[in-house]
Amino acid sequence: MLSDCCTKLNITRSSANTVADLPNFAHRLQTKKFHISSPITKYTELEPALCQELQKIVDALVVPGKGLLACDESPSSLQKRFDDLGVENTETNRRDYRQMLFSADKSQFSKYISGVILHHETVYQKTTDDVELIELLRERDVVPGIKVDKGLVPLFGSKDENTTEGLDNLQERCIQYKRDGCHFTKWRCTFAISETTPSQLAMVTNANVLARYASVCQSARMVPIIEPEILSNGIHGINRASEVHEEVLSILFRTLQEHRVYLEGMILKVAMVLSGIKNSVNCNPQIVAENTITALQRTVPPAVPAIVFLSGGQSDEDAVINLNAINVYEGRKPWPLTFCYARALQNTAMETWSGNSEKVQDAQAVFLERARLCSQASLGELDPENGI
Repeated sequence: MLSDCCTKLNITRSSANTVADLPNFAHRLQTKKFHISSPITKYTELEPALCQELQKIVDALVVPGKGLLACDESPSSLQKRFDDLGVENTETNRRDYRQMLFSADKSQFSKYISGVILHHETVYQKTTDDVELIELLRERDVVPGIKVDKGLVPLFGSKDENTTEGLDNLQERCIQYKRDGCHFTKWRCTFAISETTPSQLAMVTNANVLARYASVCQSARMVPIIEPEILSNGIHGINRASEVHEEVLSILFRTLQEHRVYLEGMILKVAMVLSGIKNSVNCNPQIVAENTITALQRTVPPAVPAIVFLSGGQSDEDAVINLNAINVYEGRKPWPLTFCYARALQNTAMETWSGNSEKVQDAQAVFLERARLCSQASLGELDPENGI
């Protein structure tokens, strides 16, 4: 740096190599005008038409009183749940279960649900009446989406931490899913809380994975749902959970900027700030709301069009009550805050259905009631005293 300045000023080493010369040398540095060149990185901006398409998809997903249904469980994930119900885990039974959900009363379904995250298998399944399940959703003005990550794998160099695979051929897969009727995607990375985790390695690695995923999806004209799930299956308190949420989200959004992700064309999916399920202190909804909103205020840019919550680590009832408390909380909230629930919407309906075709209407009624409660909670209009 100093040698560059000297060259610009015609100052040789010999003319500034004595103590006596130093004041004069400093004066010349201060008074002489010179320019030091530095490389400027030029970024390729997204085309206006692409931005408009992404915003249009976001607008269809982010509607007051509506949320997302996460129905992207893999066949292996459904195994234990079906086993507990005595239902054989076959492709036909998985299709029948999802058909039961998607064929619920059209007016109510579309009133509470704006989008559904699907598993690859479901995208290409048809109903018993030979109607594509994706078409069944479109008939209800519900936007189909698709889970595109390939699951968790051990993160080498860490202590029992994970990253998520699936970036290989992601663009080709997204292009095909777009052709087949899906308009948004989801990718999940997880972070466990302990005295030593999440590590810097895990946070930085997963932030880059999520950012690369988001960039690829946007290039394929699909809105990415970015899910950095902070797990609550530890013994940590809510203060420790708040610290981790803030650190993970801060690193994530810095990385999203570095990858030039279009923030207005994405959705953030996060866990609420909760104490660990093995912690003896169970925080009330107001404390959960305060810690959750504070963590988001400190880390998530207002440009993000929506934040949706997952229900992991909570009972069905707590997921609804805590969501309502978050929306009632009086702090500054520049983003819509709604739900993207799987089990909190499906648990009771699945148990009611239990593979019995004669129980379809009963199961649908239960599902729609859960969706109604989540809708009210997303507006901060839930009355817990009326029963949940």
